[in-house]
Amino acid sequence: MLKRWIGLLGSSLAVVAIAPALAAEISSLGERGIGALRLQAAPYNLLGRKIGIGQVEIGRPSKFGVDKTSPQNRTTMVESVFHQNEAAKANTLVDEHAMMVASVMVSRDKTIPGVAPGAKLYSSAVGEMQKDGQAQECLSSQHVALQNSGDVRAINFSFGEPLQRDPRENPTLDGNALLTLCIDWSARVHDTLYLIAGNQGSGGIPIPTDNYNGVNVASTMRRDGWFAKLDFSNLSDLPMGIGRRLIEREINAGERRAIALVAPGHQIDTYNLEGKKVRVTGTSFATPHVTASVALLQEYGDRQIAKSTPNWSPDARHSDVMKVVLLNSADKVKDKGDGLLLGMERTTLDKEDKTWLDGDAYNNPKIPLDIEMGTGHLNVFRAYQQFSPGQWSPETPVPAIGWDYRSIEAEQNRDYVLDKPLKAGSYAAVTLAWQRQVELEDKNGNERYDIGEEFRDLGLNNLDVYLMKADSDDPDEQLCASTSEVDSTEHIFCQVPETGRYKIRVRYRQQANEATQPYALAWWTASNNQ
Repeated sequence: MLKRWIGLLGSSLAVVAIAPALAAEISSLGERGIGALRLQAAPYNLLGRKIGIGQVEIGRPSKFGVDKTSPQNRTTMVESVFHQNEAAKANTLVDEHAMMVASVMVSRDKTIPGVAPGAKLYSSAVGEMQKDGQAQECLSSQHVALQNSGDVRAINFSFGEPLQRDPRENPTLDGNALLTLCIDWSARVHDTLYLIAGNQGSGGIPIPTDNYNGVNVASTMRRDGWFAKLDFSNLSDLPMGIGRRLIEREINAGERRAIALVAPGHQIDTYNLEGKKVRVTGTSFATPHVTASVALLQEYGDRQIAKSTPNWSPDARHSDVMKVVLLNSADKVKDKGDGLLLGMERTTLDKEDKTWLDGDAYNNPKIPLDIEMGTGHLNVFRAYQQFSPGQWSPETPVPAIGWDYRSIEAEQNRDYVLDKPLKAGSYAAVTLAWQRQVELEDKNGNERYDIGEEFRDLGLNNLDVYLMKADSDDPDEQLCASTSEVDSTEHIFCQVPETGRYKIRVRYRQQANEATQPYALAWWTASNNQ
């Protein structure tokens, strides 16, 4: 087979022609990938129907009826294509990378389907910039977020800006680049979840991986048939050893971690512009697995809302709900069949073959995310299991698995008392997320970003989460906690020492901006009678 390397956006992209005999190999959408095929089939029948998702890149995929397209490639149906904030001109800015990313999300091909073939994909091409293009990238992002009558649930970023093009003096990944501020502002104002490709160590796409309100994605490769091993192309590690200088420039400044989730990104089957089957590698192709997974979950949520199902409301559509559902359901360590590890389906390994339990995030309450793995490996079927029990209020005891979205006042607590005892030796997973407050300095008062305008960072309120005995009111007596002072995500994964009644406590510890802070919470535990 012929292998060729394409230099793109500062990172290397491996493209391999697929021999027909290899077409039957395992799919990244199958049970050894992210579990999407199971949700697409009966009885779930989830395809992402009517759910708007977005894509922002340098180029764009082709669209039948606008561009000259290969007859073999008309299975990737794009709803609308743009150049920044205007309709795209025919046969301009059509790009192979963007086409392959789109194919991972929405391909309707029977042989290599996309994750959410029924979703409505809106794609904007920024176009080539001779120098810093963050303003145009922000404009494109905003335009995509406003599509589908302002209802775009997730936006895919399989590209980014090199630090060397940032116009700031001595720029670092501190959250203050224009594009990063824009992403965090749009996530809050447009209530859309941004999925950002983690950089690959060649100076290509560090910005906006320093965002707070989105999810950064790293890529995995197959190990014993399962997507479970961190791909060596990822650059996310502690700054030590030979690569220290490069790593220091391409991970977040300070203690804040970048990667939140990992997904298949090595030798992914897809289609190029000519409609030929190819294999591609990179975080660019891990990220659309997560973006389109949001569409599957949101189709399910919209069904429940339409049927007025108890414990379902429009809160299910909030971007932070999707964030905590995806992160809390991620695979860390394979369950032995006794449910103690919450039914996890694979053991995810870092580049040194260590598990999540070997990392500092497991042992240090100040660190919610593993430096390489975040909270673990995307499993959209487990995310469905996390999402489907619905929303539960702290006003009454809550089931072993569930989620919530509401607000908390400064220096206050909210306690979620679990309705049944937890089993000794089982693990509890809890994820809390809220948003950095970024505001647009709107010079012309049109409530939209215009090139030349700036953003203002109002800071991040500090929330913590604890797992405690149900009858305790002393945080010092917690079983486990996540108490980062710099992150907008807290994550607990810890073992229950003894059978008993427990509660989850959300604490608004320190105010930086508004006194009232919205948050999303997801939990997954094992009751004693399960």
